[in-house]
Amino acid sequence: MSKNAKRLLSFLLVVVLAVGVLLAGCGKNTSSSSNNNTTKQEQTATNSKDPQNLHFKSDKPLEFTMLYSDHPNYPYKEDWLLWKAIKDATNVTLKLTIVPMSDYTQKRSLLISSGQAPEIIPKTYPGQEIPFVSSGAILPISDYINEMPNFSREVKEWGLQKELDSLKQADGKFYVLPMLHQDYTMQYSLAIRQDIFDKNNIPVPNTWDELESALKKLKEIYPNSTPLSDRWQGKALIGEAMPTFGVPISGSDGLFDWTQSTTVLYNSSKDNWEFYPTSPEYKDMLTYFNRLVKEGLLDPESFTQTDDQAVQKFVTGKSFVIMTNTQEIENMKNKMDQTLGKGNYKVTQILPLAGPKGGVIAGSHLENGIIISAKAKDDPNFHQLLKFVDWLWYSEAGQTLTKWGVEGVTYQKVNGKFQLMPDVNYMNLNPSGTKNLQKDYGFSGGVFCLLYGGPKDIAESMMTPDIANFENQVNSKRKLLPIAPPVPFTESQREQANMLSQPIADYVEQMMLKFITGVSSIDRDWDSYVQQCKAKGVAQLVKLTNDVYKSTKDKMK
Repeated sequence: MSKNAKRLLSFLLVVVLAVGVLLAGCGKNTSSSSNNNTTKQEQTATNSKDPQNLHFKSDKPLEFTMLYSDHPNYPYKEDWLLWKAIKDATNVTLKLTIVPMSDYTQKRSLLISSGQAPEIIPKTYPGQEIPFVSSGAILPISDYINEMPNFSREVKEWGLQKELDSLKQADGKFYVLPMLHQDYTMQYSLAIRQDIFDKNNIPVPNTWDELESALKKLKEIYPNSTPLSDRWQGKALIGEAMPTFGVPISGSDGLFDWTQSTTVLYNSSKDNWEFYPTSPEYKDMLTYFNRLVKEGLLDPESFTQTDDQAVQKFVTGKSFVIMTNTQEIENMKNKMDQTLGKGNYKVTQILPLAGPKGGVIAGSHLENGIIISAKAKDDPNFHQLLKFVDWLWYSEAGQTLTKWGVEGVTYQKVNGKFQLMPDVNYMNLNPSGTKNLQKDYGFSGGVFCLLYGGPKDIAESMMTPDIANFENQVNSKRKLLPIAPPVPFTESQREQANMLSQPIADYVEQMMLKFITGVSSIDRDWDSYVQQCKAKGVAQLVKLTNDVYKSTKDKMK
């Protein structure tokens, strides 16, 4: 399973009430300690010959501590070329605290709470920093953006200011430095057995209604099949549908998760927050998927079966449609080479389906990023640390290094385009390669770079032609919805919101499953469901959210 899919399944059922963090002015709004009286240390950290920090390299050897998420698919190696390449380029050695990816979130919390966290803490998604803000355990990184010209340039040139503003905390500052996408990348959508569709003259669906028609034809032709049998407990499937039916969830880098989807959501036409799980739009969506289940078109086991079970049905021809992403589709093809034989099938990832509200998608140009431990400020080389982070994670040279590696060793440029060396493979870009860019060299790991993130040319350099075409189609034929504005709760307000939201969200998840699978009847049980939601405190939750939003929205601009 891909790292993004693992993250998708790890989300807890919460009501995200647009708690935010972000960049006010991106390099302009900084604390007085950053604005006033440039210190000798800052002067030393600033290279007058390279004010844009395009070629960071310390004059003296430096060592910074960093938390490292160890991925099981490419376990940490001390002798990776990655570490030498970083040291050669920057004169910086990273002293790592290595944590298995499965334990990373918990271990990170323990280290930060105990004051033992390393200076640099990557792989932190916006929102995960919130528990550490009030204690002062992490730095408000927005105070130091004036020392990070690469990050500031990308935000300005790529037009990401509003998305960054959505991450502001109640103090008007942000505490996580997100990694950035120049172009939005949509990794998750449905995959179909294109050969089966073509054989039976079934058009590739563009809408949910067209999908239903296609599934009906498949069921008629293959009565023993269940045409759509899904993975990830239906999270990505339902999440993709929500905004197209008019439920304005906020997405993250193309991931959708109906168990993480907010229940109190921003209505842009009214400029307020509403409870959507009792709305007509939400009911229409449940009715659609319930109809698919009743007619034998959608496998009810989609919401309980394991990924392996779902994939096995697809690769053996027992189903013909399944949610996928740009990585998992390659894994399925490899399995189908064995089950159906190479050349005996064709799998296509199709565009996210349009719904009653059109071809809209929810997502963000922001992804996981970095928080800086408060104790890093006491490091005599703190300002060099900022320059190092800015260069390695946000400069084009730094992103090229962490993604592609060392020119002449792991990659070469051919007619101006990146190309893996003949003996190196990654993501089937060079299937004949005997060495792996991640496993053998340490490059293209999620701690340092996004799969398809950063500048457009670097992102596309790692895409197969099929994936590049898919992403271009998404950006040209689908509309990315604006991100919701922030609702910056104070700590006490957030506690109150969580106390209200958790039982509501638990109930909503429970009933969503029952309505879709037919355990509860939408016709008979809907009114009772609405009343139960009200009884659990929906009105108080909506009022709290709107009160905070209205009292702070001018400050958040």
